[in-house]
Order: sequence, then structure tokens, then C-alpha cells
Amino acid sequence: MSSPLRISVPKRSAATAAVLANLGRQTFHETFISDNNPEDMAAYLAENFGEEQQLAELQNPDTLFLLVQMQQQPIGYAKLRFNSPLGLEPGKTPDNRLEVERLYVLQDWIGTGLGATLMRRILDEARAKGCRSVVLGVWERNVRAIEFYKRFGFRQIGSHEFRLGNDIQTDLILRKGL
Repeated sequence: MSSPLRISVPKRSAATAAVLANLGRQTFHETFISDNNPEDMAAYLAENFGEEQQLAELQNPDTLFLLVQMQQQPIGYAKLRFNSPLGLEPGKTPDNRLEVERLYVLQDWIGTGLGATLMRRILDEARAKGCRSVVLGVWERNVRAIEFYKRFGFRQIGSHEFRLGNDIQTDLILRKGL
């Protein structure tokens, strides 16, 4: 019998964009609303999780989404970007690098091992595409996520600004060699 949990590369369609927009808004809001200004949060969600924005991201050939479903209900996702320059020194080429731009699961699924399952799939995708490293940005105040990434062997290589509405925050840049 097959598992009711499924991680797949979704179709690059308007229907998928709608699912990702809703799931993205919900998971980002659940994760960060308690530590941020509601106006900044609303501005960020409106700018980054509209259906048209998600469709454009889906259609980008350097972007890959992984959608997690339990009994056909979306419960998490990852957005991956190949050949990412995140954290690179000037003059270095981003070839063979994968950036985890987003990795989110619904609040009810945090702590169940779903995030680890999704991360293992991400690392498998990176290896299958010949990537030599995986990078990501994580909010410096998101201690739970930082510890999660460290368990997978990610190490800090820098930091950069992240704009949430009008609030300028600091994301740590983490890297893992493959």
C-alpha cells in the first residue's frame, strides 16, 4: 500500500499557482506573524504570494517547487532555485548551486518529521542535478529553523538584508557542501 504522504513536482499551471499562493500565505503568516508588525506582514504577503507571482515563479526554468500533500491536501512545500548567487563572493560563478528559497509546512505539521523528509528530498534533487552545494537564507531570530538546518550540516557563511514590508531584517546565509 502506498503512503498517504506525497512529495511531488507540481504542474506549472494556474491551478498550481493558486494552491502555492494560498499555502505560501498561510505558512508564512503562521510562522512569522507573532514576531512581526501586521501591516508589514500584510504588505509582504500581498507582494510575494499572489497567484500571478506564483505562476511566474513556477514558469521560471531555474525554479523547482516541491509540493507536499497528505491525502491530497497540501500541507507544505519548498521553492528551489538552481544556479543561485546567494552568498557568493564577487566574481564567483553560481553554477551547480541550489538555493532553498522557501521551505514551509503548515503549523500543525511542525515537529512531525515532515520538514526533515522534505529536506532529504531537496538534497536528493540537488545531487540529481549535479549541485555541489545548497544555500539558504534564514531569519536570524528563527532559532528553531536555524537548529533544523544545522542538523543537516548547514553552516553560516554570511548574512544579508531581508525586507518584510517596511521592516529591514537580517537573514543568515547558510551553506552545505554536497
